[in-house]
Amino acid sequence: MKFLKKKIYAWIDRLFLHGCTSYNSLAVRKSCRSKAQAREVFAAHGIPHAKGKIFFSPWQAHRFARQHGFPLVIKPNVSGFSRGSHFPINNYRELWKAALMVKIWWPFSVVEKYLQGKNYRVLVGNNEIISVIRRYPPFVTGDGESSIDTLIDRENQVRKEMDLYPVIHPIPRTRPIRRYLKKQGLSLDSFPAKNQEIILFNRISLAPGGVVETIPTDCLPPANQSLFLHILKLFKANILGIDVIMEEGIEKPWNEQECIFLEVNSRPFTAMHDVPRYGKKQDLSAHFQRLDALEIDQQDIF
Repeated sequence: MKFLKKKIYAWIDRLFLHGCTSYNSLAVRKSCRSKAQAREVFAAHGIPHAKGKIFFSPWQAHRFARQHGFPLVIKPNVSGFSRGSHFPINNYRELWKAALMVKIWWPFSVVEKYLQGKNYRVLVGNNEIISVIRRYPPFVTGDGESSIDTLIDRENQVRKEMDLYPVIHPIPRTRPIRRYLKKQGLSLDSFPAKNQEIILFNRISLAPGGVVETIPTDCLPPANQSLFLHILKLFKANILGIDVIMEEGIEKPWNEQECIFLEVNSRPFTAMHDVPRYGKKQDLSAHFQRLDALEIDQQDIF
């Protein structure tokens, strides 16, 4: 059985977790695999999180929407890299479509209230704040003369020159991006005004062209630093990638603004911290050297 578990984990690692760290024991990874588990810990310790519900039947998501209203998020209870996530959902038609499509990724799903704010991944480990990045969906900024199509080419060339590939992806011209533009009354042939920011897709993940910005860790107020380190201890983890949305920004204390903690990642994808499109590139090697020296229990078993 142990041999089989190793084989299964190796297959999962190769298929879905390439580039993710492996510094936590099996027990820790089991304790935070699903979004429901993280929500339970957050609720038990007074950590702000989105009001939500785990559902199997789309009717349960429908009833949640009737009770709490829109906008909402629907996502798989177990997933990574924002796979299968749908947001913001603003009506029942979008709700039903998302509630059915999400089943491709996992049979049980999450519906929760959506907060429009700034999206961060905070990497904590060894009782330290290792790195903070803000994550952006794919976007271009108009110059008053160029089409969105041309602006995408220009942005992709900048990414190439910055050597961000293959961790950061070029912005594609996929059907979902064209459809998202159409919802805004735009197309690839539209000409944005100077300094007009055009969001090309709603997801902040890397695959559809999202990018990251490094935030200096010394910009975090003590209240935020303490809370992130407290979460690390709650899960008894060596390292965690903590996902949080803050309405005004991570530079302001969490208890002085609206914020929601989304989930914790026990095998965080740390490569994206090394390729910021904005902000200063960081040298995190000393942190990982300390983590490399740890003895991890059942590191290779799922």
